[in-house]
Amino acid sequence: MIAVIDYKAGNLTSVVKALKFLGAPNGRGKLDVVVTQSPEDVLRADKIVLPGVGHFQATQLLEDLKLTAAVREAVAKGTPFLGICVGLQWLYEGSTESPETHGLGHFAGMCERFPAKEIKQINGIEVGAELKSPHVGWNSLENVRADSRLLRGVGSGDFVYFTHSWRAPISADTAAATMYGGTFTAAVERGNVMGVQFHPEKSAETGMKVLKNFLEL
Repeated sequence: MIAVIDYKAGNLTSVVKALKFLGAPNGRGKLDVVVTQSPEDVLRADKIVLPGVGHFQATQLLEDLKLTAAVREAVAKGTPFLGICVGLQWLYEGSTESPETHGLGHFAGMCERFPAKEIKQINGIEVGAELKSPHVGWNSLENVRADSRLLRGVGSGDFVYFTHSWRAPISADTAAATMYGGTFTAAVERGNVMGVQFHPEKSAETGMKVLKNFLEL
């Protein structure tokens, strides 16, 4: 069973549809896709997906429903976990979008808003150009980690679809980066815990490849 956690942050329909379309891992038949707010479902799931768009404060519901503790227990026993968009940001310590709301803290660091200006060097002079936020549309993945299981078959330069105003920092766990007002983490991976800032369900062939890789873990 694939548990798709519902914390009332965005429409789950496209994620669920993509998972149902791809959900035949390792030739063992299709897994049920269950949209849930139940810690018990999370603990018995074969895979866990946390999608989400919108404000980071919405993730407080995960704590209120005891889903945070369930996710910690599930990933500790090896259950593959994938966070999408705000779901990736929740894997960090938190976000400046809602400083009082704690993330899972699996990865170190805070997510921060894109800067208002992008500083560039022109003829040795620093020039600040306005940076539009949110970052919306297609952008390329760079520095894809060769050992990434989530991004197997995905190459640097492949394009995926983003829509977000906050970004995760670069670290040793970054599996791929993207450039926009500086470099930020587009995908993160350590063991069975993974996240993508882009929306794989809206990222055409590359996105489907990412979700298929996750389902085949």
